[in-house]
Amino acid sequence: MQRSIPSFFRALALTILSVAISSAHAAPAPPEMTPLLLAVSDAPIPFHGSDGRIHLVYELQMTNFSSGDAAVQKVEILGDGTVLQTLDTAAISTRLQPAGERQSTSTLTKGSLATLFLHVVLPPNASAPKELSHRVTANFSAAPPGHQQITATGGKTVVDNRAVAKIGPPLRGDRYISADSCCDAVRHTRAAMPVDGRVWIAQRYAVDWEELDESGRIYSGPREKLESYAIFGKPVLAVADAVVDSVITDPEEQTPGKYPTNISLAAADGNCVILKLGEHQYALYAHMQPGSILVHEGEKVKRGQTIGLVGNTGNSVAPHLHFQMNDGPSSLAANGLPYEIDRFAITGETPGTEAFDKAESEGTVLPIKSLSPARQVENALPLDQLIISFK
Repeated sequence: MQRSIPSFFRALALTILSVAISSAHAAPAPPEMTPLLLAVSDAPIPFHGSDGRIHLVYELQMTNFSSGDAAVQKVEILGDGTVLQTLDTAAISTRLQPAGERQSTSTLTKGSLATLFLHVVLPPNASAPKELSHRVTANFSAAPPGHQQITATGGKTVVDNRAVAKIGPPLRGDRYISADSCCDAVRHTRAAMPVDGRVWIAQRYAVDWEELDESGRIYSGPREKLESYAIFGKPVLAVADAVVDSVITDPEEQTPGKYPTNISLAAADGNCVILKLGEHQYALYAHMQPGSILVHEGEKVKRGQTIGLVGNTGNSVAPHLHFQMNDGPSSLAANGLPYEIDRFAITGETPGTEAFDKAESEGTVLPIKSLSPARQVENALPLDQLIISFK
């Protein structure tokens, strides 16, 4: 009997092994139609916003690979398997842009591709997830009755935890407006452009710096006069010790109040300087005054050094400083990078883009919600429509 017990266990072990091998070679799950294809081309880079929280900004490409329209009803963003954010139809309809269009929708037409522009704000003190994925529910008109609602998962991407550039301010003084800044500004964050064979979003984190005068106006006096604008002629500063990668100095000033017509891509930035801060880190300054640029290609500059003056050249409707950071030396064929300014103060905030556009157009006082005392911020990206002081 004592010899038969080991034999019994050996037989049992062989039986379990046989079952395991049979399971391993079981038929795979049957193929499943996936009419909704999801992909992330550029993984988000976590950064600290001026609200003290970590932000993730990126795009989810959605392709309707069916012969009928698909109404997108819900999008869930998962971080390491946990739902971070849920978008309903109303939210989707303001963020989903068909390829080549700037008008948003919640419907993917048959055989079409669209980009869903995403902005995830993590809870206070939360860390960035390691991986993101997406769960999308949509109603497909081409599917058989009873099978039209489909939930697809995909768009997995590893969060890009590269170091974010720490920089100084591009201007000095008070009452600057972070217009069309991160992270939901249509003009910049959603400016996807097909250049050199692929789609880039060089302006993903761009900002248009404008300034209020002491009366709270962007300009006082004739709108078409450059000197009426508070920011016109202000010194533009190098944000770090860097090397001048390129300079454009030809364009003339535009008349404020209207965008120029028939302007080429090459002239869109006006008088422009691009600084190389480090490997795959470039800072771009656009729309400066003619004849004001003080640096040359290949020159080394120091943080805080004046490199030019604010103007209204290129594709510009009013004097301002357009600033962005990219992973390449082109203002178009590159991806926008987040950055963090090491020190600034928030003295107020505007009611939003609509109020700002009205004040810029009409020269009226921009209503401001003042912060007293001012909020002192370190190592953060100024979010949209804030009143900023740089010392």
